[in-house]
Amino acid sequence: MDETAQRLLGSATRLSRDPETEIDWDAPIGDGYGMSPEWSTLYGTPYWDELTEAQQRELTRHESASVATTGIWFELILQQLVLRDVYDKPARSAEFQWALTEIADECRHSIMFARATERMVEPAYRPRLLARELGRMFKTIATGESAYAAILVAEEVLDVMQRDWMRDRRVEPLVRTVNHIHVVEESRHMVFAREETRERLAGAGRGRRWVSALVIAIAADMIVSSMVGPAVYANVGLDVGRAVREARRNEHHRSLLRTSCANLMDFLGSLGLLTPAASRVYRRTGLL
Repeated sequence: MDETAQRLLGSATRLSRDPETEIDWDAPIGDGYGMSPEWSTLYGTPYWDELTEAQQRELTRHESASVATTGIWFELILQQLVLRDVYDKPARSAEFQWALTEIADECRHSIMFARATERMVEPAYRPRLLARELGRMFKTIATGESAYAAILVAEEVLDVMQRDWMRDRRVEPLVRTVNHIHVVEESRHMVFAREETRERLAGAGRGRRWVSALVIAIAADMIVSSMVGPAVYANVGLDVGRAVREARRNEHHRSLLRTSCANLMDFLGSLGLLTPAASRVYRRTGLL
């Protein structure tokens, strides 16, 4: 693991970004989409087709802000998991130093997301109370492969979305820049999370894998279901009940998630973490 950590430290030295200096925070905000419209939770539904283009753009801006806030929430959980994991590791080790480097990245990302959402929309979003309390419990008890695989799931789901958004010229330039910075730096974090998950599972028995698989799947469900909530639809002036119903039945959105997370599911499956119980949760969430 130290060899991987050393390589990632070198990458961080070469490729780390500073949103404070690389983003013009005073530049005027245009009227672009907040995300690629195809990633909207309502895209492909009859309700989406009834919206004007201006309403569609506004919806995606609020959805993007909500997704970013969910990212901040899980990055706070991630930081606590990683800090607890390296608490008694030698400070001179590359693994220890990489962990602190990753946490520094996440601090910058959280501030970047917070400032971007403030520029894009007026309301401040956050996950529902149940998710926040479950997250509080998860960050307290999760260890080993459960912690690192859950980190990987959160990073992979955001990564696949943001890779599309950062290339899409329909998307507001501020959002594209924020997503580009996040994607570049998160690629290192995903490498580390994969290596840690593999290492922690070495020699693990069937029972432990079954429990870990279910914990990771429940964490994934918690993350994905928190990305866009009813408040988003209310703040855009939509019929909340109808929007929630159509979003839940939106096969286009579920298909995007499944396709984008195929490599992640293959990775979990290769480690014995796609048990029947975990797979049922992923299917309900739309990742499988």
